[in-house]
Amino acid sequence: MCVCVCRSQMPRSVDGQLTVEKTPSYFVTKTVPDRVYNMSRDVRLVVVVRDPVTRAISDYVQASAKRPHLPPFERMAFAVSDNSTANLSSVATSWGAVKIGIYARHLRRWLKRFSLDQMHFVSGERLITDPAGEMASLQDFLGLPRFVDSRHFFFNATKGFPCLRKFVAVKDSSAGKKEVVRCLGRSKGRSHPVVNINVIQRLRNFFRPFNEKFYRMTGINFNWP
Repeated sequence: MCVCVCRSQMPRSVDGQLTVEKTPSYFVTKTVPDRVYNMSRDVRLVVVVRDPVTRAISDYVQASAKRPHLPPFERMAFAVSDNSTANLSSVATSWGAVKIGIYARHLRRWLKRFSLDQMHFVSGERLITDPAGEMASLQDFLGLPRFVDSRHFFFNATKGFPCLRKFVAVKDSSAGKKEVVRCLGRSKGRSHPVVNINVIQRLRNFFRPFNEKFYRMTGINFNWP
């Protein structure tokens, strides 16, 4: 995987502005903490995490949409001897959907370069149930006024995610501002497959010690099952 972190690819910031760059693979790519550190030691880092079991299933759904002939989730998540989930053996820790969810391992690399107070962790679950609350915490961390609040969100029951309201001034009009709505694209909010409960439980048991270590490292209990 080639990951580029360099100032020349970022827009210039003027007084009162922050430049933000988003690449999900940064958190899990081994070489990135050193590269970010060499670019700037004063950056603020935002990490969005969610229940690693749900995240793995979501990852599989995204991948299978592009490659419809992928084996079932159960066969990807475990080394199995045949098509039966009764023969589950080891968790497939080399599979990216599983490996990414071992957050404590990835965080350990970042903490070798950056202090914990430079990092802000967003709960993916609370980002859905309380987006305004999560955004308030994020804006505080970034030193920004709380511009984005509950007025800017509404829940889209079809997608299962919040949508964002943006109020835009209307030129040459006495109407004031108009409301512009943005929801997640087609690739988000896809239905998850029904996964055997034994598979779910095995994965939860596998991730639990890593989750607990992650809680201790961050000082945050995300209350994943």
